[in-house]
Amino acid sequence: MGSSRKNIFVFGADSFNLSLIRALDKTGKYQLHSLFSYQEVKGGTEIPVEALYRGALRRLHAFPGDIDAIVGYWDFPVSTMLPLLRAPFGLPSPSFESTLKCEHKYWSRLEQARAVPDHIPDFCTVDPFSDDYRQQISVPYPFWIKPVKAAASSLGFRVCSDADLDHAIKQTRRGIARFSEPFNYLLQFADLPDDVAAVDGNHCIVEGIISQGRQCTLEGYVHGGEVTVYGSVDSIREGQHRSSFSRYQYPSSIPHRVQARMISVTQRFLLHIGFDSGPFNIEYYWDSDSDRIWLLEINTRISKSHCPLFQKVDGEPNHKVMLQTALGEKPQFPQRQGKYRIAAKFMWRVYRNAQVTKVPSEEQMRSLHRRFVDVDIQLNIKPGMKLSDLKDQDSYSYEMAIVYIGADSQKELLQKYRDIQAATGIELEYLSP
Repeated sequence: MGSSRKNIFVFGADSFNLSLIRALDKTGKYQLHSLFSYQEVKGGTEIPVEALYRGALRRLHAFPGDIDAIVGYWDFPVSTMLPLLRAPFGLPSPSFESTLKCEHKYWSRLEQARAVPDHIPDFCTVDPFSDDYRQQISVPYPFWIKPVKAAASSLGFRVCSDADLDHAIKQTRRGIARFSEPFNYLLQFADLPDDVAAVDGNHCIVEGIISQGRQCTLEGYVHGGEVTVYGSVDSIREGQHRSSFSRYQYPSSIPHRVQARMISVTQRFLLHIGFDSGPFNIEYYWDSDSDRIWLLEINTRISKSHCPLFQKVDGEPNHKVMLQTALGEKPQFPQRQGKYRIAAKFMWRVYRNAQVTKVPSEEQMRSLHRRFVDVDIQLNIKPGMKLSDLKDQDSYSYEMAIVYIGADSQKELLQKYRDIQAATGIELEYLSP
């Protein structure tokens, strides 16, 4: 191994994303090392965060060469732990506190209220284990309730009545520990203000409804105190409450003047909290009727879901931004140099529990990929399983598969997706509620 190669540790490595990163390394300057696999990071019913933290530090300290970067593209616990793993080695990174000011949903809203108050809904916290949880809520119906730390919209509920609230609290009490216990372990490493220290991972945040209008996500980075946004991706929802994502589509069709205002809000907030030396993605709603912009949430990582979209449209996945910021370099990201004009990640969802009776075989999957060129199909299901066995789903649907597609028009994009759905031959037997 040449001494000029950069040793990059990938925390939560998986084969799909590693293949995209390796494709970036056309000159062979990166030496990638897996720092726990995705399966090890997400665990089973529990996320083994203390074992991951201590184990990762042991492996890093035992490494005989230089450590040039530690990267990750998954949400909790990966994005939250990265600053803690980088600090002992003096690597470029956002601070742990600035990361928490994005990822702790209540702390984030407190800071947003100070920096960009005109772009957030009413909010409050509630202890779901308290007997008087209803009296703690100051936001009127309807509202969203979700843990201060979760992932993939897990345990997020739209609440319109006392009965809805009782159901949400019951489900939250049953499932919140999967994220709250590992999150609380990591909170010990932060210097928390008193109003945040009192609201640990066993709490929920209640927010006024802001799901009116069109949703999009800005992908960007901060380097040397300068905030740069290099792409905007539409998030298209479906379902009874428009609570489930049906696809992410790039580039966004929201007017550029609106995107410019979103970028301005993003810059104000990230500079306010001192976030630097890292990528981010930030989600907004634009209510076209009132022309108002609402900030939904911020993630302190690239979106792995968007990486193939950037590759198909711009020519490279935005893993490149993740790598360059982690190495202390100012990212150089291409624009519109890919094979397609638009691209989307489709999330094939079902809204009732079912038993899976048929999925395509390995040979059928290879045939699908030959028929549909440049399409990536990832199945989450196996024959015989129930959809309710899937982990970390949102509260209203089951994600059976993910399909990445590039096209030259909206019509072609949607037709390709319908053709792929039909060609998979997936069969389900629906179950009684």
